[in-house]
Amino acid sequence: MLRKLVHALPADEVSAHCDGPCGVYDPASARIAAEAARSMTQKLLDAGPATTVEEANTQGRYITIKEQQAHIAKEELLVLWTDYFKPPHLEQYPDLHTTFWNAAKACSEVKVHVSMEAADALMAAIEEIHGIFWATKGRDVEFYTT
Repeated sequence: MLRKLVHALPADEVSAHCDGPCGVYDPASARIAAEAARSMTQKLLDAGPATTVEEANTQGRYITIKEQQAHIAKEELLVLWTDYFKPPHLEQYPDLHTTFWNAAKACSEVKVHVSMEAADALMAAIEEIHGIFWATKGRDVEFYTT
């Protein structure tokens, strides 16, 4: 029955360059997660060593959020890398794989360390990806942080 319906109502063939409809992908989600991880890094550095159980609990929560958000940033970057970018983008940006590899590694550095340098490096990597992403769409979208 379905086969008859398909033959009776043929549709034009369509294609897309990415795995989902355009508008699904955006490096902003990685930026937001990286900013949260950066914020928790700053809170940990500002807090100094915990001297009470309450302070240790608060710092544990900061660490948990930092870890989770750095992981979310990595997941968002990996999805963007593997689902949005296609071979024509690699021709245009031959260092694209290295750029994403380094950004994913920067996410790990934020998880492993309590370092503003690592957090800032992650933000810089995401900013670079932001520029590439929007250039592939022919748009100049400002990178901003909250």
